[in-house]
Amino acid sequence: MADETTTLAGPHPPEPSLPPVRDWPAGPLVGTEFEPVLAELMREGPLTRIRLPHGEGWAWLATRHDDVKMITNDPRFSRAEASVRQVTRLAPHFAPRPGALAWADQPDHNRLRHAVSAAYTVSAVKRLRPRAQEMLDALVDDMVRDGSPADLIARVLEPFPISVVCEVMGVPLDERQKLHTWTREIISTAGGADAAELAKKGLFGWIGQAVRDRRDSEGGGGGDSEDVLSLLGAAVRRGELGEEEAISVAGPLQIGGEAVTNNSGQMFYLLLTRPDLLERLRADPASRPAAIEELLRYIPHRAAVGLPRIATEDVDLRGVRISAGDAVYVSYLAANRDPALFPDPDRIDLDRDAGAHVAFGNGPHFCTGAVFSRMQIELLIDTLLDRLPGLRLAVPADEVSFRQRTMIRGPLALPVAW
Repeated sequence: MADETTTLAGPHPPEPSLPPVRDWPAGPLVGTEFEPVLAELMREGPLTRIRLPHGEGWAWLATRHDDVKMITNDPRFSRAEASVRQVTRLAPHFAPRPGALAWADQPDHNRLRHAVSAAYTVSAVKRLRPRAQEMLDALVDDMVRDGSPADLIARVLEPFPISVVCEVMGVPLDERQKLHTWTREIISTAGGADAAELAKKGLFGWIGQAVRDRRDSEGGGGGDSEDVLSLLGAAVRRGELGEEEAISVAGPLQIGGEAVTNNSGQMFYLLLTRPDLLERLRADPASRPAAIEELLRYIPHRAAVGLPRIATEDVDLRGVRISAGDAVYVSYLAANRDPALFPDPDRIDLDRDAGAHVAFGNGPHFCTGAVFSRMQIELLIDTLLDRLPGLRLAVPADEVSFRQRTMIRGPLALPVAW
């Protein structure tokens, strides 16, 4: 018997009436609250229809864990097709670059990803970990020397991931702040299309020159040169990637470093406002790896939804016909709160097995830098809890300001004392 995710063969049955289209405004969000519109959509059904503030038309939204995994693994739902359409979206700016990894379907996706895979292996993480610990220790040393209170975001949670992603990418020390300024502008929705486009022009222009420099270098990408820009320069030199493809691969990887700042900021906010959780992790270091997975499941790491897909043929799902040409979004946030998989999902349960969460995505587009993100979060939790046993918020919880009008959520500042 065909299950509910199978496309029906033969003549189509009468099409059921479509659910209404729900507007999903980019409203203000408080702290780490779960997005209220998304919560409503989850209650309304496994598949709903949404309209976001920008773009055109409407799109399907899948919120169940099983459906999210199915759609993100199914080649009938194409990212490449969505890159050339003005699909309803959160961001005011929309200009995917040709050859961008995030918008590629197979087999192009694997070809593009393979060019940088050596920089993101488990062994690469192990090699970088001691250097990452040194960078983190230096930041904490400086913060402690300057004295309490301090802004944990500005002193540690922002500069540390920037330093790590720049090490992985191969960005020189004196260029890192400039790239961070550009990436922060790109993920914001506050500055509008012009500001984001100017930042993209600066970032991608810089990356293009860096790739060309490494392409033309005798040792670029060879021997011990396993940073991303060197690997891409070598791939261009060998003819495996075009120059524009290499630039399009590198840009989002550089931008992705911003996510660790915001994710870890939310985690520390939660720990510092829930003494029972903080004390558990202080007293039982062995529980920290599992706790990190539960926090990754729980935190609302983004606003609204990510990138859309387009159905390339009719697909029947949960008794609903998704027609060829329809736009489809999945919500990883909703999948991580699916009670069928995570009982009492709105509660942080450090004894829960949260390993099935999809905070880093799923399928071919699973986050390239997931292993590095986990490593950074582990180092931050261990280092700050062990070195600063008195770490606490320096202001009332309701005075902590969170970023608004941005695609990646997190605190603007996190004033702490110790």
